[in-house]
This record gives sequence, C-alpha cells and structure tokens, in this order.
Amino acid sequence: QVQLAESGGGLVQAGDSLRLSCAASGRTFSMYGMGWFRQAPGKEREFVAAVRWNSGLTYYTDTVKGRFTISKDTAKNTVYLQMNSLKPEDTARYYCAAAVGGLMDYRRTFSYTDWGQGNQVTVAS
Repeated sequence: QVQLAESGGGLVQAGDSLRLSCAASGRTFSMYGMGWFRQAPGKEREFVAAVRWNSGLTYYTDTVKGRFTISKDTAKNTVYLQMNSLKPEDTARYYCAAAVGGLMDYRRTFSYTDWGQGNQVTVAS
C-alpha cells in the first residue's frame, strides 16, 4: 500500500497558475506510475495526467495539453501537476493516485491502487 499526501490547491483567477504536489510513502518501490484525476460536482472522476515511474513517459487529457505539466521527483517519491492558464472549467477536486504492481490503462481509475484525499481547485472567471 502507498500513502499519498497532497497539497497545493486553492482559489485563483482565470489565467493564473497553481502547482499541486503529491508525496508518496510506503510501498513506493512497487509503483509503476502516478496520475492526477479531477472531479467536479455532479460529474464523474476524470483523468487529467499520468506519468510512468520508470520511463518518465507522460500522458494528458486533451483539454489540458499545453497548459498542464506532470513531473516527478523520484528521489522524493513526489509527483507534481503544474497548471497554467487556468480556466473556470478546470474547477474541481483534484486527486492524486498511485499504481502499484502495474499500470494497465493510465486513463482509468481502476488502474490505480491508492488515492490521495483530494485538493480543491477553484478558478474564478
């Protein structure tokens, strides 16, 4: 099991930037990847970005490409989500997730074994 501690959410204006952090502890040696998902009120949790832990390959949903960047610090077992040019439609609770033992489909919630508590990101217009 991996424990995830998130930080960095908040209230910003449209066009501003935020950086989310997620520090992993526990069975981090078994992690195959980490991802960020978000969930707005009344909507399903959706994929935002993911990174494969060994190769560093990154993936993004189309709506954030060019604005968001996922990165990792392997020594700190931490993943970051740099969010630039934020839009009101980015408003959601953002969740960090870890995949232990494998990462089948990085876009799907079932591919991840452990989840953070979530951080609210609110973008005002």
